[in-house]
Amino acid sequence: MIKVQEYRPQSFIDFTRQENIDAYQAALTRVRAELVGKHYPVVIDGKAVKTREKLKSINPCDTSEVVGTTGKATIKDAEAALEGAWEAFESWKTWSMDARARILLKAAAILKRRRLEACALMSIEVGKNYAEADVEVAEAIDFLEYYARSAMKYAGFGSAETTWFEGEENGLMHIPLGVGVSISPWNFPCAIYLGMLAAPIVAGNCVIAKPAEDAGLIAGFVTDIMYEAGLPAGVLQFLPGVGKEIGEYLTNHARTRFITFTGSRAVGLQINRVAADVKPGQKWIKRVIMELGGKDGMIVDETADLDVAITAATQAAFGFNGQKCSAMSRLIVVDEVYDAVVGGFVERAKTLKVGTGEENANVTAVVNEMSFDKIKGYLKIAPKEGKVLLGGKAPGKAGGKKGYYIEPTIVGDVKRDARLAQEEIFGPVVAVIRARDWQDALAIANSTEYGLTGGVCSQSRERLEEAREKFEVGNLYFNRKITGAIVGVQPFGGYNMSGTDSKAGGPDYLANFMQLKTVTERW
Repeated sequence: MIKVQEYRPQSFIDFTRQENIDAYQAALTRVRAELVGKHYPVVIDGKAVKTREKLKSINPCDTSEVVGTTGKATIKDAEAALEGAWEAFESWKTWSMDARARILLKAAAILKRRRLEACALMSIEVGKNYAEADVEVAEAIDFLEYYARSAMKYAGFGSAETTWFEGEENGLMHIPLGVGVSISPWNFPCAIYLGMLAAPIVAGNCVIAKPAEDAGLIAGFVTDIMYEAGLPAGVLQFLPGVGKEIGEYLTNHARTRFITFTGSRAVGLQINRVAADVKPGQKWIKRVIMELGGKDGMIVDETADLDVAITAATQAAFGFNGQKCSAMSRLIVVDEVYDAVVGGFVERAKTLKVGTGEENANVTAVVNEMSFDKIKGYLKIAPKEGKVLLGGKAPGKAGGKKGYYIEPTIVGDVKRDARLAQEEIFGPVVAVIRARDWQDALAIANSTEYGLTGGVCSQSRERLEEAREKFEVGNLYFNRKITGAIVGVQPFGGYNMSGTDSKAGGPDYLANFMQLKTVTERW
């Protein structure tokens, strides 16, 4: 078995120290000189594929800037990637778990060395500020290291327990599924992209990775790191393209064995429907692993430390502009402390600086025009569904630069069944809901079809224990923000309409990409 030290999550960079800010800004300069304007091609079987068309990556904080391009894969490319991946699988599945894990560990080591470059690229490509970019790259490293170690328990015959029986040898062995497609989101284009492909790969599968169209450069950057770490040709096929074209083609294909997807509820449910339909020549029931977002709520009761609650609400609502599936989009406050909490929340949010990721602003631009227009639609209905206490506008510019800027927005006295309280907005917009008391607050928290993250700020042990049992979310946080799950520490994933509760960064995640085989020999 491979000898590595016990897993420990990466520490985060302290940006209160000027030397760390200087180092980040130096990385921004290097990235602008070396990576901005770069083209990442489609890669099939280890070879760059020239495509007739390219996908442009636009800086959301300055939409006049094209950050770079990727190839735009075609259906023909998708078919070739699938064929090549199955050929590579015949060899890759025979590699020892140790050998596969070493590639992840080497990739983690390379990414550690290039950490600030990856961070800086995301500041430019998707508008992440310094801390948001850094915690994401740390998470990407954690996924690589955690899954490399997790793989060891699945190695070899007898990797799962069976009961002894006289006169026979009986055992279970974990074997990989085959070739799957990974369709990742733009909001965590480094960490989720890497985690979604590293897990099935270390388990012995081959993966066709389709990154988000808005974040192709950082995907290409970390894909190159995986190749540099020693992945054989064809094990990872890099297939940037349009989801409705190649994503749909691959999820429909009879030779696709599994699909892992992070994104919207609507797309996820469509993938689930398609995957359930057995195509001619298909030999298996496709396995689907999905995370579909949420409508996440945090309860504040009358016993809470209000300063803790206000800090947690501000961080969870406006970190990366609310563009996290775990972001707090509902603040549920009991009537007794409603005015104090909401007043403090508004005042704290007023201090947030709006600007670019490169400037390290607290709130930057949302990712693209589609998101911008969708959020503007919710801003229009906000005065009809509550009282706009802060923001409410989409200026589309900041600091003289045109971009997809939305003001941090807080809407008070929203009804529990209003659209603002039920629909995923995915932007810096918070619906504040007044609850009569604790029990009413808990009922409001559970009143959506989602079940991803939630939180409670309370000093009542009885209430915290009740929430532990009754708050219907996959990740529940007490007296802190409801974002920022750490790999191996807080395995992440929701249920209900938030996904398949596959718990990324958890002890059983790799099992999603394996199947069990029982072998018996009579002696």
